[in-house]
Amino acid sequence: MDTLLAILNMCIFPGGAFALLIGFFYKGLDRRVEARLQRRVGPPLIQPWLDMAKLLTKETLIPNTACKPAFLLAPVFGFTGMAVCAAFIPIPGVFKGLYNMGDLLVIFYLLPIPAMALMLGGSASSSPFGAMGFSREMSMMMAYETPLLLVLLSVAMLVGKSMAGGEWGAEFSLLKIVAWQQQNGSLGLNPVMIPAMIAYLIFLPGTMGVAPFDIPEAETEILEGPLLEYGGPLLALFQVTSSLKTFVVLGLGVAMFFPGTICDWWWVNLLWFLFKCVVLMLLSLTLVKAATGRYRIGQAFRFYVTVPTALALCSLVLIWAL
Repeated sequence: MDTLLAILNMCIFPGGAFALLIGFFYKGLDRRVEARLQRRVGPPLIQPWLDMAKLLTKETLIPNTACKPAFLLAPVFGFTGMAVCAAFIPIPGVFKGLYNMGDLLVIFYLLPIPAMALMLGGSASSSPFGAMGFSREMSMMMAYETPLLLVLLSVAMLVGKSMAGGEWGAEFSLLKIVAWQQQNGSLGLNPVMIPAMIAYLIFLPGTMGVAPFDIPEAETEILEGPLLEYGGPLLALFQVTSSLKTFVVLGLGVAMFFPGTICDWWWVNLLWFLFKCVVLMLLSLTLVKAATGRYRIGQAFRFYVTVPTALALCSLVLIWAL
């Protein structure tokens, strides 16, 4: 029974169909708002669905010199990782997380899977542009994963230290972190955690591969890089993975910093959770994309190993000092 429930969580709610529906809505809203900020009409909210429907009707072409097994498995690998990860995200007042095992370290290991799938697909395509995208994606992943790890450690150590009565400890259970905040207040309002929260906001555009950190897929430079040789259902699967990841990273940010509920009605709490995710997306992704150009890979790497890393370290030092 528990196994069946876990499968339903990964396939229907909160992962799978629900996460995909919300992720596509976020993608459409993001593109619409960005267009308005740039004084354009922009696409309709259902544009991600239209794009996927069109891709599903196209033929799948595989380069003659590609490594066929890796080329075909790369998008499936990314999709599977995000579908599982989405089931670990708790929705306060609605869903507590898959098997109550929403561990921050598990999520930390699952989040890079889409980037690794891109690198695998790009390298398997035998395209020089794919190889360049592979190199850039690896550099970016090494840069933005460091501040993410420090942010997760900051959250775990503050909650663990509080639960241990001031002694050193770390609590990595996302369910317990959410429960602690519902009793003691949101971490996003704690002055000690504000630098870590800002670091997480900076992490979001890097992990989602949007401007100014869309370097691995730069259309005007390397023609989508790892995705250049993909089309049809395989490219649609990469888009599905990106939509699932949007839901995951936004939901994780809300769960770590602002997981409060407003009443006992589950549907109101669900809407409140989704609204907070939208606010987080507009602040960290949409506004940044609309206002910035693309960094060079060296600039992006130096930025991530300095600014957000220093902010997350600041929170760790403050937790240790207090």
